[in-house]
Amino acid sequence: MTKLKGLKVLITGGSSGIGKATAEKLILAGAIVCITGRDKNKLDRVAGEINAIPIHLDVTKYNNIAVKVLDAFHSMGGVDVLVNNAGIGSFSKLESIKISDFDEIFSTNVFGLTMMTQEVVKFFKTQQFGTIINIGSTASTNGFASGSVYCASKFAVRGLTYCWRSELRGDNIRVMLINPSEVPTAFNNKQRTEREDEPKKLSSNEIAHAIISAIEMDDRGFIPELNVWATNPF
Repeated sequence: MTKLKGLKVLITGGSSGIGKATAEKLILAGAIVCITGRDKNKLDRVAGEINAIPIHLDVTKYNNIAVKVLDAFHSMGGVDVLVNNAGIGSFSKLESIKISDFDEIFSTNVFGLTMMTQEVVKFFKTQQFGTIINIGSTASTNGFASGSVYCASKFAVRGLTYCWRSELRGDNIRVMLINPSEVPTAFNNKQRTEREDEPKKLSSNEIAHAIISAIEMDDRGFIPELNVWATNPF
């Protein structure tokens, strides 16, 4: 199994929800973790609470990504794993969709994710190993009413994952996709306030467990795609 102790992990959107839960568990297991976030005050506070390294970054500011990834690399003394967790949502019926909805959601969920991965992969190719975990959604496997923009972004992430997997396997770089069903987090909340856990829905901890289990697999193999459903959400 891949040892977590000393593993160097970069997690986008790591100041709340799935990203925070994953960072916290990894750190407790001995990993070195950088977390990114848009809200510097919140990021610094959470990083202090869980002993992570804060990297203030909005992934939609594409021109800042290269220098921030370099900051993470130097802060950790390398990078072994990238968890592309940052994501936002927008939900409108077809007749109400605006081009600006696509611009906003894709800038984070697709374009920022891609540019982030592009920078990290430069290090992975040099060292000839690395793990990329894209946080998709069960919305990347099936549509739903009012989900056009969000589902389109997650279908795009699924397609990117498949392409990168084919492109990077020869460099010993694993590319995995984890698709959670609904998790009550700050997702789709303009104030970025965490929602309360719901007894029948997944929590961030279940997805963190899935992410870490995928990372821990011996690097001779990998899980291409993992869907995580609540047992009985009804």
